[in-house]
Amino acid sequence: MNAAKRLEIFRRLHEDNPDPKTELSYSSPFELLIAVILSAQATDVSVNKATARLYPVANTPQAIYDLGVDGLSEYIKTIGLYNSKARNVIETCRMLVELHGGEVPQTREALEALPGVGRKTANVVLNTAFRQLAMAVDTHIFRVSNRTGIAPGKNVVEVENKLMKFVPKDYLLDAHHWLILHGRYVCIARKPRCGSCRIEDLCEYKAKTSDD
Repeated sequence: MNAAKRLEIFRRLHEDNPDPKTELSYSSPFELLIAVILSAQATDVSVNKATARLYPVANTPQAIYDLGVDGLSEYIKTIGLYNSKARNVIETCRMLVELHGGEVPQTREALEALPGVGRKTANVVLNTAFRQLAMAVDTHIFRVSNRTGIAPGKNVVEVENKLMKFVPKDYLLDAHHWLILHGRYVCIARKPRCGSCRIEDLCEYKAKTSDD
């Protein structure tokens, strides 16, 4: 795909949604961090339901740490893999209190040192909470990047690097949100909704579908 096509793709995505946001509910970098840890192999809807109960009771590292694994588990047991997530969150809260003064660090290295935080989670927090240039490649973004031809790659790191290189600079900060929403609602896994796609004429996917 050439640069002119990419530029027009992101121009249209921006035009349709000038201020894209994550669908996870949060009101602080810490709340976002915990929500993203909980969202692994779970839907944003299920995470939001759990945190709507949790955050009014505990929404700081110390407060959640004080709940303990068993206490936290009661709030998040509707989310898949909640046992291991509860252990990771409690240990993350301990490290935030002891090593970072209760604040969420703003570097990838420090974030990835926290239990339950991998490269994707770190990139989400850096981009969404701290507005740094970072690209969190999940299954939706990996699919859209490969299917459309925007940034094809064999693995998530390759796609991430290509997106950071090829997405027009004016659109890079919000590209993560546009791509994830496009993959979640339009360029879906089984049968993409090409007939409803704003960028169908620019997309290089060969097996275009109708919406019937």
